[in-house]
Amino acid sequence: QLQLVESGGGLVEPGGSLRLSCTISGFTLDLYDIGWFRQAPGKEREGISCITYDAGRTYYAHSLKGRFTISRDNTKKTVYLQMNSLQPEDTAVYYCAADRQGIAKMFRGGDDYAYWGQGTQVTVSS
Repeated sequence: QLQLVESGGGLVEPGGSLRLSCTISGFTLDLYDIGWFRQAPGKEREGISCITYDAGRTYYAHSLKGRFTISRDNTKKTVYLQMNSLQPEDTAVYYCAADRQGIAKMFRGGDDYAYWGQGTQVTVSS
């Protein structure tokens, strides 16, 4: 029932920053956690971060090393991913996804999230 649309991707030089947005629409009586994932060419999709709407909890992949920050604006129904100090290894298609058990599923990989956006390309290159 939910629709998710990512935006904000693009080309950035190493060391630069981008802010991705995920807008959520659709009627539901449930509160959904929103996660960010990325998939580089030839690699498996990996969970990056997650934020809850019911408890205010956040999750970050250990590999991020403090470079990424997830936030939300409930009035705009938007979740953001601020990405700083980007490196070529961060090049990937970035997806947002929604699930009522998003935090728990993220610890298990998160491939079974219920709803997914179409993705936005992030390319880090000089």
